[in-house]
Amino acid sequence: MALCFYNDLTRKKEPFIPLVPGKVSFYSCGPTVYDFFHIGNARPFIIFDVLRRYLEAKGFEVSYVQNFTDIDDKMINRAAQLGITVRELADRFIEAYYEDADALGVKRPTFSPRATEFIPEIIGLVRRLVERGHGYVVDGDVYFDVKSFPGYGKLAKQSLEDLLSGARIEVDPRKKHPLDFALWKGKKEGEPSWESPWGEGRPGWHIECSAMAMALLGETIDIHAGGSDLVFPHHENEIAQAEAATGKPFVRYWIHNGYILMDQEKMSKSLGNILTAREARERFSPSAIRLFMLSAHYRSPISFSDESLGQAESAVARIRNSYHELVNAPVDGDGPPSGGEAFLLDEALERFNAALDDDLNTAGAIGVLFEAVRTINQATSGGKNLAPAFREKALSFFDHVDGILGLIEMTEEGDKRLEEEVEALLAERERARAERDFKRADSIREELASRGILLEDTPHGTRWRRS
Repeated sequence: MALCFYNDLTRKKEPFIPLVPGKVSFYSCGPTVYDFFHIGNARPFIIFDVLRRYLEAKGFEVSYVQNFTDIDDKMINRAAQLGITVRELADRFIEAYYEDADALGVKRPTFSPRATEFIPEIIGLVRRLVERGHGYVVDGDVYFDVKSFPGYGKLAKQSLEDLLSGARIEVDPRKKHPLDFALWKGKKEGEPSWESPWGEGRPGWHIECSAMAMALLGETIDIHAGGSDLVFPHHENEIAQAEAATGKPFVRYWIHNGYILMDQEKMSKSLGNILTAREARERFSPSAIRLFMLSAHYRSPISFSDESLGQAESAVARIRNSYHELVNAPVDGDGPPSGGEAFLLDEALERFNAALDDDLNTAGAIGVLFEAVRTINQATSGGKNLAPAFREKALSFFDHVDGILGLIEMTEEGDKRLEEEVEALLAERERARAERDFKRADSIREELASRGILLEDTPHGTRWRRS
């Protein structure tokens, strides 16, 4: 199967063909950095990290942009509450974002632009819209005229009248149409501002993503991603701004993820049912959080609960134990398994890739992964010697899968420290047994068991795994 995605612009699944062969331009909406991000935000960060990883695994050169919104009403209000500047607030929570995203295995983007770093590009885009009759100036504010752009509503698949009836819009008699939105906001006392042809002010929220995406990736980009709550008005407005300014298609594939539900309700600050990623990491491992996020199709809603995260913890332990048993299995040129088991791994690799080719079906890919884990566990059970070719094939399978899903993450500092500690204790235990100090040897086994590490003494030495 060729790689395909469900394109929200056309409402159908389409083969993915990048504008430039072998290269992918990819923009994903990032956080507004006025607080720690919550697990509802973490879902697109993880999903689109996996999409980026898979594109790279398929050999594409990916230019991946994820922005930081570092100037808007929320930023200004929070900075005032804390008695610091907006820039200080942004610096604080961008650093916090990286701490949490790095811990969750999210690779850093090719570009991580801040809106305030692209003020000249934003002003240039607003100027083009005004000159082309799509923007108008009122008392130092600049608005986009939605009626001037015939395609407005094509992403949401609704008319202006339908969009208006379903929107919560503050009445502003200065606007030509209630859905007209701010491109530039005139200066208010105590707010950060920049010089512009319309007086001092700051960007509207929607304009920043259009300006940064086009500045970094070009006037037409391959993929634009984000949460489904951004379809309207944010992404609809991005399309209008960009295409009204250039006359070219802005995005070729629009991809949106579904909500996270808490107690069967969408997670949102207004409902007060927020769990930050930082709080989640205090209760569950990063790999379990990743597995949970990937366990349902990205376009479907997913329900968060302690039970579902507990199941994810157990599932991650099964994957890691299988990998660890494989790495430590004795190898013999004449050892099992049969060629049939090796064939199952070849088939599993094909099916894993086929699932991801089919609109990034991570749930299906994870199902294939656990089938392969069962095959590998059967081969390594009981301390049997492995055929070198099978071991290499199984390691290659794990490397490919983990390079995309990021669930084993054997390079995490925590895992490396644990392995070093366990191996040091095993060496001490072997010395104690050699010196017939069985009391110390047993106490080491008990100490490791209390930490969830089980030992198995085999003719080929002591092996360990997580319980």
